[in-house]
Amino acid sequence: MSRRLKLYTTAARYDLVEHSRNRFAMLLIALYIPLWISLAYVAIPDRAAPLHLRSTGQHLAPAGNELTQITGAINAVTLITGFMMFAATFTGHRFDRRLAMAGYPRVHLIAAKATSLTLTSAFIAAYAAAVTCLSWTPKQPLQLAAALFCAAMTYGAIGVILGSVLRREVEGMFALIMISVIDVLLPNPLWSSGADSSLIRFLPSYGTSQAATAAGFSTTPTPGHLAIELMWFTGAALLALLTFHRRTRNVHHKEQRAALSWRWRPTSTMAAPRK
Repeated sequence: MSRRLKLYTTAARYDLVEHSRNRFAMLLIALYIPLWISLAYVAIPDRAAPLHLRSTGQHLAPAGNELTQITGAINAVTLITGFMMFAATFTGHRFDRRLAMAGYPRVHLIAAKATSLTLTSAFIAAYAAAVTCLSWTPKQPLQLAAALFCAAMTYGAIGVILGSVLRREVEGMFALIMISVIDVLLPNPLWSSGADSSLIRFLPSYGTSQAATAAGFSTTPTPGHLAIELMWFTGAALLALLTFHRRTRNVHHKEQRAALSWRWRPTSTMAAPRK
């Protein structure tokens, strides 16, 4: 095994182990996702909910409980993935700084975090899509899973950003919850009268909401709206990369300045020679 591959494998393994140790997140995946999706199907009436689906241009009337299940799946996936990446970044940023100070390549650290985010998002999205399919059969289950995956990736990157810039855990959790509530619930026509507003297009999960709804109730693929969600992920990922780069770069500069200051201090404090 080459040195670069070994460094990457070691960092990726550490990130995945760190996620697996988050027992609360594991409990949320095992219980919260099926509970939320099942309650949405049972508690919400199954009467038709007319809507205009912009991604396909169709006028649909899906059952209200099935539509709410899709919204609940998006909400659960985004919250849990965002929470996991925020927790890993918030608790591990000091360790990352020490690794960078010790000379560990930042490229390998970034690649490892991207790998853990991708695997985590894929697992949670597939699990949520499978739970949804237990109640009814979406017309495009693979596109539903892909839409949930894209949303999970976006919120995972947002979690990394919040974990890098916020100082307290409660701030990050509150920010994630508020962002997800506004982002996911506004497009739902059952809960928001402004679901057809043009402003909805600027929400982070707009592409996922359109693609997932089309996957549930239409046979028309909507790759364009999956691409919109991937654009949101790309922007969030670049911002997360900049915060990581800035934090580790500042560490290097501070260490260099401290080393230079220590090196020249004995000279500046040397006593003058006697005559």
